[in-house]
Amino acid sequence: MYTGFTGNLRKRLRQHEKGENSSTKNRGPFTLVYYEASSNEEDARAREKYLKSGMGKRYITNRLKRFLSLTG
Repeated sequence: MYTGFTGNLRKRLRQHEKGENSSTKNRGPFTLVYYEASSNEEDARAREKYLKSGMGKRYITNRLKRFLSLTG
């Protein structure tokens, strides 16, 4: 799973698919299964920070377990 912040989701996904991001290079292919939108950058960055924390990772894994066959 990958958690990140961007102002242009389609462009960011293309960059990951092309291997242009060092954190995900050679880890594709990717499938977008969940995203959240925010009204401002400050809120989006705070949410990203939370989702990357231990509690945030548990939250997103539990949320997605209902829809996907993911193991945490």
